[in-house]
Amino acid sequence: MRRASLTAALVSVALLASGCSTVEDLFAPDAPAPSFSPQAPPAGMEGLDAFYEQRLAWEECDGGQCAQLEVPLDYAKPEGDTIEVALLRVPARRQSQRLGSLVVNPGGPGGSGVDYARAADFIVGAGVRQRYDVVGFDPRGVGRSAPIDCVSDTELDAFLGFDPTPDDAGEEETFAANARSFAEKCGANAGPLLGHVSTVDAAKDMDVLRAALGEDTLDYLGKSYGTYLGATYADLFPTLVGRFVLDGVVAPDLTSQEVNLGQAKGFETATRAWAEFCVDKGNCPLGDSVDEVMSGIRDFLARVDDEPLPETGDPAVTRLTEGWASTGIAAAMYDQGMWDTLVEAMRDALKGNGAELMGLANSYADRQPGGGYAGNIMEVIYAVNCLDKQESDDVAAHAAAAEAARSEAPTWGPFLMWSSLPCGSWPVETERSSEPPAPVSAEGAPPIVVVGTTRDPATPYEWSVRLHDQLAQSTLITYDGDGHTAYMRSSDCVDEPIDEFYLEGTVPRDGLRC
Repeated sequence: MRRASLTAALVSVALLASGCSTVEDLFAPDAPAPSFSPQAPPAGMEGLDAFYEQRLAWEECDGGQCAQLEVPLDYAKPEGDTIEVALLRVPARRQSQRLGSLVVNPGGPGGSGVDYARAADFIVGAGVRQRYDVVGFDPRGVGRSAPIDCVSDTELDAFLGFDPTPDDAGEEETFAANARSFAEKCGANAGPLLGHVSTVDAAKDMDVLRAALGEDTLDYLGKSYGTYLGATYADLFPTLVGRFVLDGVVAPDLTSQEVNLGQAKGFETATRAWAEFCVDKGNCPLGDSVDEVMSGIRDFLARVDDEPLPETGDPAVTRLTEGWASTGIAAAMYDQGMWDTLVEAMRDALKGNGAELMGLANSYADRQPGGGYAGNIMEVIYAVNCLDKQESDDVAAHAAAAEAARSEAPTWGPFLMWSSLPCGSWPVETERSSEPPAPVSAEGAPPIVVVGTTRDPATPYEWSVRLHDQLAQSTLITYDGDGHTAYMRSSDCVDEPIDEFYLEGTVPRDGLRC
């Protein structure tokens, strides 16, 4: 799947302002509020003094403290229009021992950092939670930060439910027409921000945020796409990097086709792990061996392609198509805690009832049962990816790539290789979207902690190794396990050295395996 995070579905809650207390009132009584001194822009950000000198007006809100960060719409025209980036801060529990601000991003692109920070008790270790203010932001175009809106909810339902694996020339052209239509609607409806939601733009926003928080360097936790954002920041502002952890890597130099094929192989590996779980559990509805289960999934998706299931439990989506069924299966690959749910969902689906599978798909898409979306991740993911990566509109080339991918990822190859076609018709581009992506080195930055999970479906382990090899100074932690990302999911071996890194500055041993 192009999307690389399920966080929005896991921690999605509303942001409701509920008061106007002063900053001093909001902090724990054992220490004063953090001091603030205006900062000058760093090299490369000249002319942005007004943004770097701004002081955030924090107000009490649901789950923490909320504020708006003002940034330029177009960094090349800082005197022009501006937008506001939504922030949420959860203060350190021990203000008298406060180490600073830890900025967090859950991935996507399009995941809400506001919602992620609100779950601070669960996303960082207890010691880190005590001594850091956990700060999340909705990146520009996302959620509460001038959100990109390309199509109506009904149109998005149809787009996500569309046949994702065209089987002949006629279906290929229909798929291409649907992709072009989505891109055109984004161009018509999303406004001028559509050309300014690249990862570079968001990374520049992060440095303005660093200054507005009063921090000399940026301490950061990025997961999934958040690693791409963090690595981009580190390459732009290496001397401003503090304690950085990048978990579940999307390497910035990956091409669009490398992302597609890498994720196809990652999901294939993860699905085989689930298939083994299903067989070991006993009475697996798809077969008695891993190969039988994998073949059974492909046969099921082919049948649903020909004849969608009539039972979805959702009045807004009355048929479970191949698109929705594939999304539901993929959702369960992100966390082995969802594997039992998928077993039962497949058992029901094979009997003609797709309601459980539709529920999994809803969790992936941040969609509310019965219609409507809690966030805009399924739209903004294209807006960001299409600015970051070159993509071809050559339908024959995509068809050839889809067919070639079958040998390495027979279940997921065609699905993923077709998935980026809307970017081939994207109405705006940036320097990065018109040139091949380049590796990053972050020369001059202190050691960056890179974490990779061996059977991660969305961010294959090889991508973590790839970024580790590129960075001038980094250390790699390997987690031999399942699911998407590793920190604060299941392993003390991973969690403890990362906590120590944040709390003490002790860099984990390179090559640590857990």
